[in-house]
Amino acid sequence: MAFWKFTALRLGLVAVFFAACVWLGLGLVLSAIVGAILAWCVTYLFFRDMRDAAARNVQKRFHGDNPPSRNKVELDDAGAEDSMLDAHPNVTIDNDRKPREK
Repeated sequence: MAFWKFTALRLGLVAVFFAACVWLGLGLVLSAIVGAILAWCVTYLFFRDMRDAAARNVQKRFHGDNPPSRNKVELDDAGAEDSMLDAHPNVTIDNDRKPREK
């Protein structure tokens, strides 16, 4: 939730600075560039806690204790390997290794 709050704050500041720059007559492209830079500067200088909370949320989402997501094909392959190992305990499965060069 902190990520979305910080993103909304930054986009809101971009819009405010963009509108102010257009009102001052800087042109659309220069207003967009100046608005983005000023919004980044303001959020960097004055909203450190919110920025850090957003970064923690993103880090937790991508590098937390979440198990890796697996699709149906990967789950089916893992099930087939497990059933093969259960039926034949002396079989080894090394399909993640590179084949040996002869």
